[in-house]
Amino acid sequence: MIVHDPDHRLWILSGPSSCYVLHLDEAARLRTLHWGPRLTREQALSLLLLPQPERRSMEDPADGVLDLAAAGGLRYGQAGLQVRFADGTRDLDLGYTGERRTDRELVLEFADRHYPLTVECRYRIYGDSDVIERHLVLRNAGEPVTVARADSATWVLPRLNGYRLSCVRGQWAAETRLHRSELPYGETMLTSRRGVTSHQANPWAMIDDGTASEEYGMVYSCALAWSGSWRLTAQRLPTERVTLSAGAGHDPVTWELGSGEELVTPVCAALYTEGGFGAASRAWHDHQLRHVLPHAGETRPVLYNSWEATGFDVSLEGQVQLAEKAARMGIELFVVDDGWFGARTHDAAGLGDWHPNPQRFPHGLGPLIDRVHELGMRFGLWVEPEMVNADSDLYRAHPDWVIHRPHRTRTEHRNQLVLDLSRPQVATWLYRTLDELLAKNDIDFLKWDMNRPFTEAGPDERLWIDHVRTLYDVLDRLRAAHPHVRIESCSSGGGRVDLGILRRTDQVWTSDNTDALDRLDIQHGFSQLYPARVMGAWVTDSPNPYTGRQVPLDFRFHVAMAGVLAIGGALTEWSQADLARAAELVAAYKRIRPLVQHGRQYRLLPPNGELSAVQYLARDGGQLAVLVFRRARRFGHADPGIPLRGLDAQARYRDQATGQVHHGVVLLTHGLFADLAPGDYTSALVHLIREEG
Repeated sequence: MIVHDPDHRLWILSGPSSCYVLHLDEAARLRTLHWGPRLTREQALSLLLLPQPERRSMEDPADGVLDLAAAGGLRYGQAGLQVRFADGTRDLDLGYTGERRTDRELVLEFADRHYPLTVECRYRIYGDSDVIERHLVLRNAGEPVTVARADSATWVLPRLNGYRLSCVRGQWAAETRLHRSELPYGETMLTSRRGVTSHQANPWAMIDDGTASEEYGMVYSCALAWSGSWRLTAQRLPTERVTLSAGAGHDPVTWELGSGEELVTPVCAALYTEGGFGAASRAWHDHQLRHVLPHAGETRPVLYNSWEATGFDVSLEGQVQLAEKAARMGIELFVVDDGWFGARTHDAAGLGDWHPNPQRFPHGLGPLIDRVHELGMRFGLWVEPEMVNADSDLYRAHPDWVIHRPHRTRTEHRNQLVLDLSRPQVATWLYRTLDELLAKNDIDFLKWDMNRPFTEAGPDERLWIDHVRTLYDVLDRLRAAHPHVRIESCSSGGGRVDLGILRRTDQVWTSDNTDALDRLDIQHGFSQLYPARVMGAWVTDSPNPYTGRQVPLDFRFHVAMAGVLAIGGALTEWSQADLARAAELVAAYKRIRPLVQHGRQYRLLPPNGELSAVQYLARDGGQLAVLVFRRARRFGHADPGIPLRGLDAQARYRDQATGQVHHGVVLLTHGLFADLAPGDYTSALVHLIREEG
């Protein structure tokens, strides 16, 4: 609900349990008065009576409290909106011009007092979510304007006793590792300058007062829905005011806004929660399942991917052999990875030529697809349509289609160049090529990869932004034209995971690192914002192809069961015992899959101790699954009980494997004692069902 008090120039944006209060001050500056627990109109109006900070020499008390933080005047803090006019003037002098609103949407309108530039602040709230979504719309009616910065939102936090920043850090094969530290004074910038979301950082942040835990405390968080370069700035001023400001692009890239043009920024969403980091994560998960994912109610199938079994050695016979083994294991979706098209017998040729290799598939993909469907599985295909090899028919015909700069070497990475999707002819080719591929073949699933960052892109923001806009447009059009096709976002693993790409895809590839022990940390950080329903997790061979670590089959499976289970090993080399055990574990996952993919997640123990555990609880509370992992057993100590969460204290719960009955109050206080085998890298799955009566 959105309430407007015109006499006091106040707006109250309320969710189920929180609200955001805006006020237009006497200088027509938009201030944030409150972000936190839900307030009534009377309570919100009382905020205007609170003492205001004294004005200090050389400081503007508006610094750090403005919801629309435009550069200008005596404000020297983080400015989310910065422009340069044709005559060289840089500052903005905005006046309020009006508002439009419904019960769920609010638009506040501003205009520069001299130049014909207008700014709209747009807000959206939901009746079943405390998430607030925001973005800006800039319109220019005069001479060209250079937009140096246009953050989608600046979120103003209340004064806390301290400030701690939570985010994720990483690199290729080590994505989304959780990092928490005291927020320093000044500006802390998280960013990607790579043209994609990146492995190194992810566009979200959480702030607490330094005392929040997994179960207790207030948490303020925001996330940017954008799949290109981005910047998120956490600012802590000496006055102890803190803001989070996030938007597309990175320094020094700018956007030229011509006469009659408008710039619409991507959505930035934010959330206030109580109940610690666990409650914050579950609220984000619920919001994505209700309002972001295109088919959130669907259950994602168990997937097999052929890459680690075959590499580039792809053939009809070899894929059929793998498919038959996968089907016997209970696999539901068979995906052919790289090497099926063009001259793609190695990684230096063929990208861009999206037609079946005639030597490997002389009759096209049809015979393989038909066999996979006969086996009762869906068929999926790997593509990397934003890339091209120099050794390809596409590049030989259109060398100017790649991102490049005059008089500069075209940097190849992984023997690839990036197609410039901001060019209309490239956008047209991209859609037509994939539309034809899907129209001519009975394909159910695309693994959409993007394996390298931008280089030689130059300072023109239109390329950086329009590449992503074209990507979104192509995905949207393909989904409309082929509504049965489901899509996975991949970028050398987890290099393109964000709320923007999740609005158009059904799951993401979390990391190229499939080492089960490493994945505990990667998945723990991933779950801070993103739900298990989108987290692709593979079981691969041991020793692991990347780390060389040897881990038991059950441990590998149990780690992958924490998300969307997939298998990526060389099945033709697995023993009969491992194949049989894998089939049992796939069946076990299918029994708990509704809990993992559609239930509520509780991180019981983090992965940095001897034991770690995660729980999934059905939304009606009737079932739960607990996955328990032991890294190493130290000094022969007995494993402690693991207190569960969210249960009915007065209910009883029966273990589906052993028949043992547990009392809810005992599970909540003394905990669950998992039956772990002796030794290192041991794990257990416990499936409990509440007894009636």
